[in-house]
Amino acid sequence: MPHPATTTPGTGGAIAPHLRRLLDFVEPTAEDVCLDVARGTGPMPAALAPQVRRVASVDALPPPELRRDPGRTPTVTFGTGPVRISGDIDPRPYVSHPDSVRPVRRGTPDAATVRAEATRLPYLDDSFSLVTTRFSLYSLGDQRRVLRELLRVTRPGGRLIIADLVRGNLTGPDRDRLERLRDPDHPGLLSIAALTDLITSCGASVRRLDVFTVERPIEPWLAGIRDELAAEQIRAELLDEVDGGPKTGAKPRIIGGELWFTQSWAHVAAEPI
Repeated sequence: MPHPATTTPGTGGAIAPHLRRLLDFVEPTAEDVCLDVARGTGPMPAALAPQVRRVASVDALPPPELRRDPGRTPTVTFGTGPVRISGDIDPRPYVSHPDSVRPVRRGTPDAATVRAEATRLPYLDDSFSLVTTRFSLYSLGDQRRVLRELLRVTRPGGRLIIADLVRGNLTGPDRDRLERLRDPDHPGLLSIAALTDLITSCGASVRRLDVFTVERPIEPWLAGIRDELAAEQIRAELLDEVDGGPKTGAKPRIIGGELWFTQSWAHVAAEPI
């Protein structure tokens, strides 16, 4: 059942190369009625609007027990800053087919963005043909409950698109340790296998998967961290690895005089069963 919500002004967003890759994966159509659920106001509604019939967006709140102090930086923030997509790490690489491009007509995002808990969305069952969530799943509370709610509002035959960080199935716990150094409340990254298992256990089938490696400069990722000692420790460990020291799982290197590190991103297309 739908649940009450408050509203805040909506915002748009620029198209970065990694967002274009996601849009290509989404394959929006002119008839899609879309919902984007994000922690904060992300770029997806504005990016989808010209290609679909209608877009609604939710600035999702975690459950009350997990809400942070108002001034605290969210666990994961991705703007449109520089990234280098290094290539697929999945043995089944995603291919963009020319016939996936369809005629579209212009639309606009809703004038206001709804604010609601991700586990209590203010929409009827089966309301949307396309539901997206980008870099938010780890910070919205119990992941199983969030996924079930996203699937609840997705129509039969519709698509739920999840874009988020993952770790390789063979990656050790060091990568999670870095995430928790940056944010002690971070729940840890799911492996690719664990993410797909979670989705299927919530009542969906995984239709497509796009997993790839991204390099990012470290400083924007560390911006806003409140514990400068933790930030210095992360920098020191990454620089030590560049010089041949212990592995951190982040595969750092120096690019143009700056320290960069590596993340694994996944796009998953699921369909309610």
